[in-house]
Amino acid sequence: MSSPFNFDNSYAQLGDTYSQRQQPTPIAQPSWIAWNEALAERLGWPKAWRHNPAALAALGGNARLPGSEPVAAVYAGHQFGSYNPQLGDGRALLLGEIIAPDGVRFDVQLKGAGRTPFSRGGDGRSPMGPVVREYLVSEAMFALGVPTSRALAAVATGEPVYRNRPEPGAVLTRIARSHLRVGSVQFFAMSQGGEGLPELVDYAVSRHFPDALAAARAANSAVSSAEVLLDQTGRALASLVAQWQGLGFIHGVLNTDNMLLSGETIDYGPCAFMDSYDSAKVFSAIDTQGRYAYRNQPGIVHWNLSVLAQCLLPLLNDDADKALAMAQASVDQFPAHFSAVHEAILAAKFGFDHFGANDRALVDHFFRVLGEDNLDFTLAFRWLTEQASAEIDHSPIAELFEPSAKLDVWYSDWQDRRQQNKAPSEQSIGAMQRSNPVVIPRNHWVAQAIADAEGANFETLRQLNQRWQNPFTWQEGDQTLAAAPSSEEVVQRTFCGT
Repeated sequence: MSSPFNFDNSYAQLGDTYSQRQQPTPIAQPSWIAWNEALAERLGWPKAWRHNPAALAALGGNARLPGSEPVAAVYAGHQFGSYNPQLGDGRALLLGEIIAPDGVRFDVQLKGAGRTPFSRGGDGRSPMGPVVREYLVSEAMFALGVPTSRALAAVATGEPVYRNRPEPGAVLTRIARSHLRVGSVQFFAMSQGGEGLPELVDYAVSRHFPDALAAARAANSAVSSAEVLLDQTGRALASLVAQWQGLGFIHGVLNTDNMLLSGETIDYGPCAFMDSYDSAKVFSAIDTQGRYAYRNQPGIVHWNLSVLAQCLLPLLNDDADKALAMAQASVDQFPAHFSAVHEAILAAKFGFDHFGANDRALVDHFFRVLGEDNLDFTLAFRWLTEQASAEIDHSPIAELFEPSAKLDVWYSDWQDRRQQNKAPSEQSIGAMQRSNPVVIPRNHWVAQAIADAEGANFETLRQLNQRWQNPFTWQEGDQTLAAAPSSEEVVQRTFCGT
C-alpha cells in the first residue's frame, strides 16, 4: 500500500553508523497546542493528515506516520568551548524527509518524543515551555526573513515532565532543510578517526550544495566535496549571523552541535531578542561568562567554522600542508562574507543607498547612543523609518519611543548623510520599511504565552503567532505588542529547559 506522503528516508538509509532506529515513546493523552497550516501547504502535507486525530496520534508519537523510518542521529560538539565526543538526538527523532511539491527536501523531526540511544540518562521529553518558545520564535524568525528551522505542530502529552518542578509535557514537530550540523562532521572526524566522514560530506553536499559543486567542478574537475562544503557553509553561516545582528537576536547556545551546515537557525532554547541595546547582552542562564553575548556572535560562528575546517583537512588534500593552507584560506574569507552582508543590512536599516567607508563612524555613534541612553533597539530603528517616510505623526511610534537628547544630535548628522544618497528616496525608505520591524517576539510576551500554555490556555500563543507573521507593518493593538517592556516585564534570564 502506497504512502500518502512524498516521504524519503535518505539519511536513515546511510546506515547505523550515522543514526539508530528508534520508535517514539507513546504519550498518555495527546491534544493539540498549535498547527501550522501555511507550512503544511508549503510542504505538500497530505490534507487527510492535517490537524485531525490521525495527525495528532502520529505527531504525538502514538502512531507511525506513513512512510517514516524514525531514527536518532549521532553527532558530537564543542559546548562552551569544551569537546563532547558523543552527543546525538537525546530527545528528538528524525521521522524522515518529506519532498515538497517544488522538489525541495525537508526533515521532519519530533522533538520531545522520548528516550533514544543518545539520551544519556535523560527522559527524552520536553516541557511545554521550550516547545512554545521554539514554535513562536522560529515562526517569527521565518516571517522576519531569517533562515530557520520551522514548527509544523505542537502537541501536549498529557503527562508531567520533571525538571526543577513538575511541568506539562509537549512534543514539537520541527521542519528543517536538514539537521546536519558541524557537530555531525565532528563526530566522524574527531570521535571516529575519520571513519564514515567522506560519505557524510558527500551526502551533505549533495543535499545542500549540489549546484555549487557542479559549478566548481565545471571550472576545476579536481574540486572535492569537502572544499565545497567548507566554502558554502562558511558563506551561509556568515550571512546568518549578520542577519541575527541586524535584528538584535541573541541565540544563546552557539555550540558547534547547534550550527546547521545549511545555515539555518536551530535550537531556540535560551534565545531572546534585545529590548534596550547592550552589545554585551547575555540572556542564557548557563552562559555565565558571556561567551555567546550579542557582540561575540560573529566571532563565535567564525570559530565554529574553523572547527569544521579542521575536521575536513584529510579530505581537502593528501598533503597536510596544502590541506591546511586550503582550509585557512577558506576560513579567512568569513569576515569578508560577514561584512558584505552586514553592511548591506545596515545600509537598508539606516536608509543609505550603499554603505560607504565614512558610514561606520556614524553607525557606531548611533549604537553608542543607544547603549548609553538605554534606548530600545527595535523601536529606535523603526523611529528612524517613520522619520524618513514622514509617517512619524501617523503611526504609534511617537507613543512608544522618545529619542534622547544625544540621539537628536546624532539625527541631524544622519539626515545630512541621507542627503548624499544618489538613489531615489522611495527606494531607501522602502528598504527601511522592509528591514526594521514594528514587532518582534519580545521576551515578556513569549514568557506570557508559555505561562498561559502551561495552564492549558493556548490563545496567547495563537494571537502572538498570528501577529508576528506580519512584522513590518503597523496593526491595531501595536501600542501594546510593539512597546518595550516595563521594568517589571523585563526578562533578564532565559533557560534551555532540556
